[in-house]
Amino acid sequence: MTDHGTAEQIVLGDGTVRLDRREGVATITLNRPEVLNAINADMWHGLLAAFRLVADDPADRCVVLAGEGRAFCSGADLSDSAGGRGAAGMGGSAVANMRKIAEVCLALHEVPTPVVARVHGIAAGAGLNLALAADIVIAGPDARFSEIFARRGLSVDFGGSWLLPRLVGLHRAKELVLLAETLDADEAHRIGLVNRLAPDAAALDEEVASVARRLADGPPIALAASKRLLQAGLGSSLSEALEAESNVQCVNFTTKDTAEAVSAFLEKREPRFTGR
Repeated sequence: MTDHGTAEQIVLGDGTVRLDRREGVATITLNRPEVLNAINADMWHGLLAAFRLVADDPADRCVVLAGEGRAFCSGADLSDSAGGRGAAGMGGSAVANMRKIAEVCLALHEVPTPVVARVHGIAAGAGLNLALAADIVIAGPDARFSEIFARRGLSVDFGGSWLLPRLVGLHRAKELVLLAETLDADEAHRIGLVNRLAPDAAALDEEVASVARRLADGPPIALAASKRLLQAGLGSSLSEALEAESNVQCVNFTTKDTAEAVSAFLEKREPRFTGR
C-alpha cells in the first residue's frame, strides 16, 4: 500500500487530467479550462487511468472529482470528433469509441472508495453523468446541470439511462433527457441530483474538504462494502439483499477496524481506522 501522507501529483491524459493525493484523499481534476473541461480523447484516456489508479490503491480512501477553471465539465468535445466518427476523437469507429467511453464509465462506477463530486459552473451531457456517478454531489450556487444530448442530435450516454431513473424516477428522467433543459443548482438540489448546496465558492471548497476528510477517516472496508451493497440493492430482492448484508457483516466482524470502533466507543474517543 502506498503512503499518501505527503502530497503527490500525477499528470495524465497529456495534461488534461490531474491526480492529486494527500492524506488519503485523491482529487481527480479535469484540466481543459479553456473549453470548460470538454472531454477529448486525451481526457478520456486520462480519466480511465486515474480511476484505475485510485481503485487499485487502498491508500486512496476518498476520491474527489473536480473541474479546473469556470466549470465542472461541459460534456464531450464534439469538435474533436476524428473525421465525424463520433465519441470525441477516440480515433476508431463510433462503436469502438463508445465502447472505450463505456469502459471509462464502468471504471468510475467500480471505484470501491467513496467518490465526491465538486460541481461548479456547467455540468452537461457526459459531464453531468460523470458527476452523478459520484456517491455524493456537492454544488456551488453557480452550478448548472443539463442532459444536453438532444440539443446535439444525440441520445443519452455515459450511464445516464441507468443513473437518472434511479436518482429521480422514470418520468423526471425522461423530462430531463427529452427536453434537455438546463437546471440551476437549487432545482437540481430539489429534485435529488445534488446532495448538498454551498452558498459560495469558499463554502463549496470547505464543504467538499470536510466531507472528503470524514470519508477518508472512515472505515474503508465497511464503507466500500456499504457502497457495493447499495448499488446492488436496487436490482436485488429483499432476501438477496439481506443475504448479501449478512455475508459482508460477517467479514466486518473479523476486521481490526470493527474492533477499534468498539474500543473507541468504550473509551469515549474517536476511532482510528486503518483499513485492516
